Amino acid sequence: MMDFLAAAYPWTKSLHVISVIAWMAGLFYLPRLFVYHVEHADLGHATDKMLQTMEYKLLRAIMNPAMAATWLFGVALALTPGIVDWGAVWPYTKAAAVLAMTWFHHWLAKRRKDFISGQNKLSGRRYRMMNEVPTFLMMIIVVSVIARPF
Repeated sequence: MMDFLAAAYPWTKSLHVISVIAWMAGLFYLPRLFVYHVEHADLGHATDKMLQTMEYKLLRAIMNPAMAATWLFGVALALTPGIVDWGAVWPYTKAAAVLAMTWFHHWLAKRRKDFISGQNKLSGRRYRMMNEVPTFLMMIIVVSVIARPF
């Protein structure tokens, strides 16, 4: 199995990066859709239904598969011999940030359900603030993996 992972490393890394890009795009866009939803769509209005459809398709067709692929290829990379120095700190800071990113993904999915049920209580300002979370986590991940300051 380890020989296969080593031989497949360039493909695994490529697919991991592609998956991360798709996932991040969704994590940046869904909170922005929520801002528009809060500020421009009354419950039951045509705009409300359109935004619910957009949010559903973004989450189910792009974000969920991209998150699963990111995890799959990321774990495969972590298991590839010689790739990760487990004695360093950076793999653990990256892992913590990826877990936080996954939590954020699920937090967004819960907020989508709040819109469906008419129970959203957050403002456009709050969604704008939450839209910064994936940027912060992405910076931790990229610096951890590339600069490896720890």
